[in-house]
Amino acid sequence: MRPTVLLFDIDGTLITTGGAGRRAIVRAFADRYGRGDAFDHFNFGGMTDRAIVREGLRTIGHSFDEAEIDAAIADYVRVLEDEVARATTYRLHDGMLEALDAAKARARCAVGLGTGNIEEGARLKLARVGVWERFGFGGFGSDHEDRPTLIAMGADRGARRLGVPVADCRVVIIGDTPRDVDAAHRNGFECLAVATGGASADELRAAGARRVFRDLKESGAIDALLDD
Repeated sequence: MRPTVLLFDIDGTLITTGGAGRRAIVRAFADRYGRGDAFDHFNFGGMTDRAIVREGLRTIGHSFDEAEIDAAIADYVRVLEDEVARATTYRLHDGMLEALDAAKARARCAVGLGTGNIEEGARLKLARVGVWERFGFGGFGSDHEDRPTLIAMGADRGARRLGVPVADCRVVIIGDTPRDVDAAHRNGFECLAVATGGASADELRAAGARRVFRDLKESGAIDALLDD
């Protein structure tokens, strides 16, 4: 088996938060700018936190220099902690624990995150379901606003953990949106897509995903994830 780096998306892939992240950013904007409507007209699926905030500021006609984006994200993180704690619909998706256990048992396999969440947001979301410690590294929205770039950064960190160049690794992106598929392909990586978020299996296939499963509990999904 080649050295393998697995990068898991969070929202819609690993977990369902019942909308905690969206509620948090809406609350943060309402508190900071007096506008609760900044995000009414676009889907967050596959976007990075920084891109979401930038688009929200653009929508309400506010300046969106980097310092303002940083401040808005800091407000969001404070609210997110409360929203995650209060969420009533919150769960790890079927098959994920089994997949993480199987990956941990494999030699030369590094398991990380590839997510548009900033790192602290990722920690808050995954800590609630007890899996944050399963991921020793990642590419995060706090690394870069561009998803393909942060995915490349996560892959490089995983390869360094394995002590080999990323070019010598099999890198698999596990995601639930066409943006996940695109980020994988732009880097020349594999993508295993799960229809556990907002996109259907047909939409994921149309985006170019060759391996698409209902979830990782589906027969053959974990084998496809781990078998080179």
